[in-house]
Amino acid sequence: MQRIPEPEELMDDAAQAQAYAEADFSEANQLFVELLERLTKAGAQALSLQGRLLDLGCGPADIPLMLVRRHPQLTVDAVDGAPAMLDLARQKLAAHPDDEPRIRLMCEHLPCPGLAAHGYDLIASNSLLHHLADPGVLWQTVASCARPGAEILVMDLARPDSATAVDTLVERYADGAPPVLRRDFRNSLFASYTPTEVEDQLQRAGLNQLAVTQVSDRHLAIAGKMPF
Repeated sequence: MQRIPEPEELMDDAAQAQAYAEADFSEANQLFVELLERLTKAGAQALSLQGRLLDLGCGPADIPLMLVRRHPQLTVDAVDGAPAMLDLARQKLAAHPDDEPRIRLMCEHLPCPGLAAHGYDLIASNSLLHHLADPGVLWQTVASCARPGAEILVMDLARPDSATAVDTLVERYADGAPPVLRRDFRNSLFASYTPTEVEDQLQRAGLNQLAVTQVSDRHLAIAGKMPF
């Protein structure tokens, strides 16, 4: 099935952002955090993630909050290009004053020239890739911001084989959701990339050390370690 790009890259409509923030993405967020901990051995060996993590496309900051609460030696630079999303993130951080100092919210557009070059021990991104008309800007940011040996985890939707398969996933995971979320989920499935397309992106970006795997019926993960 051919990819259909989303109408807009940024989710900056206030009502749309609010609906997104109120939706229950706990299953996907938990999967992402567990994948990151598994990648870094933090979960299996009861180790704590530490150092600086860059979260690209942080949205309302649910994942940064989960990570700093689970890993007290971790700090996060949380980047999003949508001011409406960052407004919601600030509200969430204000409700968690003990965790707020370890999360820095940044309004940036990829490739984020203002970020520290090779300044991050971990780079993470959840559900950003399919929004991008030029996916190369994500991989450019990863390559320029990662320290030697940094761990990388990008998770996103995987484009189904057909419109029928898209409709099946929408009914399965967005049944009863507000119409704006059902519409956005459907658009996102059409706009997402296939594993083969992502492998081609990595090849062009010189990031062959990252591996692409399907991790759920609707998600793929791109993970690995940057060379020293």
